[in-house]
Amino acid sequence: MNRQSFSDEFTFGLPGRTCLTPKEIAFGLSRSRRDFMRTTAGLALGAALECSSPFVRGEAARKKRKTIVITFGGGARDQETFAPEGQENIPHLINELAPQSSFFTHVTNQGILGHYVATASLTTGVYETLNNFSAVPPEHPTIFEYFRKDLRRPASDTWVVAPSNGFNRIGESDCRAYGPGTGAAVILPKHLLSATASGTTEDFDHLLRDNYETPLYTPRLSGGEFELQQLESILRLSVADFMAHARTLSSPDELSVYIAKRLMQQEAPSLLWITMHDIDVAHSGAYSLYLEGIRRTDRLCAELWKTVQSEPEYAGNTTMFILPDFGRDSDFEPGGNGFQHHRTGDAASRTTWMMALGAGVRQGVVFDDPMQSVDLVPTLGAMLGFTPAESKGRPIKEFS
Repeated sequence: MNRQSFSDEFTFGLPGRTCLTPKEIAFGLSRSRRDFMRTTAGLALGAALECSSPFVRGEAARKKRKTIVITFGGGARDQETFAPEGQENIPHLINELAPQSSFFTHVTNQGILGHYVATASLTTGVYETLNNFSAVPPEHPTIFEYFRKDLRRPASDTWVVAPSNGFNRIGESDCRAYGPGTGAAVILPKHLLSATASGTTEDFDHLLRDNYETPLYTPRLSGGEFELQQLESILRLSVADFMAHARTLSSPDELSVYIAKRLMQQEAPSLLWITMHDIDVAHSGAYSLYLEGIRRTDRLCAELWKTVQSEPEYAGNTTMFILPDFGRDSDFEPGGNGFQHHRTGDAASRTTWMMALGAGVRQGVVFDDPMQSVDLVPTLGAMLGFTPAESKGRPIKEFS
């Protein structure tokens, strides 16, 4: 099935594509994902299992539980992922992870469709309105601050690994009730690589590209980022080792996942947030590179899950969430550029999905009730035992 036939099928028998409302398109996307996951990955409809909670309760279980959030970043459409013609690009998600997961087909992002601001919204549970290319923190408290304050967790228990240098302020908010040093430390592997590769950056040009949307300026780094001298003291990784591994990795996301694995081995944080960004190469207009980014992200998600199973601190007590920050424009939206951008705010760019797997999660179940991306923070709060007081989202009922 090609992209044109997918759009034709997407009318669901209605008299012409132009007659569909955004709400109808969003529900159509959800239904298409549901049917695809049920027939291809063998998932059952979640409504049949509503009588029991998917998560193990109890204070002891909460103290031991680890949570990892992976943003399937850069935005990917169904045509290239969960539609029949896209399944070849996500074999690990479909064949390995989906059968172990609860899969949510209808996640809507009603906020600004920029990667930093959208990720900030995911971390706060509020649709943030900051400038996507500004070096400012989120306005509202982040999940990392709620987690540390309410549960009295040390700084070493929550971390962020992000590929884009513009994410350096994502770890903590500008909220006076919390203040500096109360959130998560942020590791920016590309920033570290730039600092260590002084005079030899030509060897790493493919890893150091900061943003494919080419903003007018790159924010100055300040506050919260992981410093070069911490490589050895925290990650037990010398600068030479870091450089050697960087030379063997093919993408910024590969480098981020490598650092995340080191962090899991050395610090074993209870709350780890990893942003992926390779898919955003779509802004360059190269469809083949966009597909390559999707396939790499699919593989890296599976690699991280295998790491969870192999690390004693994580095996058996970790819940992992995978979700995009948002999608990309459809091929037929006026003013859009299809896969290349996410500018129109149409249903294809706003309606995504979420996968949850691991400790306490019902395996092989698909849910198609609508939820919003800002629901993630209150859901994690209900799971882990903290109260996200300023979040505008609601706990997902399947996790309550």
